[in-house]
Amino acid sequence: MVQIKTPEQIAKMREAGLVVAAVHSATREAAVPGATTRDLDQVARKVLDEHGAKSNFLGYGGFPATICTSVNEVVVHGIPSDEVVLKDGDIISIDAGAIVDGWHGDAAFTAFVGSGHAPELLELSRVTEESMWAGIAAMKLGNRLVDVSRAIETYIRRQPKPGGGKYGIVEDYGGHGIGTEMHMDPHLLNYVERRRGKGPKLVAGFCLAIEPMVSLGTPRTEVLADDWTVITTDGTWSSHWEHSVALTDEGPLVLTAPDGGKAKLAEYGITAAPDPSA
Repeated sequence: MVQIKTPEQIAKMREAGLVVAAVHSATREAAVPGATTRDLDQVARKVLDEHGAKSNFLGYGGFPATICTSVNEVVVHGIPSDEVVLKDGDIISIDAGAIVDGWHGDAAFTAFVGSGHAPELLELSRVTEESMWAGIAAMKLGNRLVDVSRAIETYIRRQPKPGGGKYGIVEDYGGHGIGTEMHMDPHLLNYVERRRGKGPKLVAGFCLAIEPMVSLGTPRTEVLADDWTVITTDGTWSSHWEHSVALTDEGPLVLTAPDGGKAKLAEYGITAAPDPSA
């Protein structure tokens, strides 16, 4: 069953989302050459403590850290470590969450460590991020879940990949409902799988974490021996972007974006819902 939220509950989720945004800001600034991924985890933990929020990652299924730090060919669920030292030219996807009064926020971004990144890496992150926004723009009253999946896939497929070939849309992981738990129904594919049908209708109070994961090569992944770290099977680098989004009677509200998604949604001719935190 899909959990439908009241405006008051969405306001609480917005509080959690703004904490996630603060974690993103702090960890993005800290993702510099010479920093370890555990350093980033400690930065995230400090921000959560300052806001009186809890991590929804720490202890989830036994996960041992506050955030996920996925470097280069790691797609998702990378475990922060003293052994992983960021180098100039790396890319890192940071996935972070927060719980405020029992309500969850969850979002991810890809950052560039240092400088001198190849154009194909810059484009990989851009395509992944923009596909997320295409999915967010498809969160319209009366649409179906599959319309969000289609918007994500269509955007990616239409982008020329530098050097030729196609981007790999990761198949084994996708978006999800979010609310009183981090992962809830429905599961959101980042591509259209016709056997799954159209999915539920999008109504006011519907909340989704929309999170495309895209690689420079294969869509296939494997899990390392730690039972968490997910890498591409061909070793190509990947990007991961995510926002938690609430659909209201007045349009979508991007819960984990500092401005509620106002600027980016305007590019699609969409007015973001009023921000309850304003």
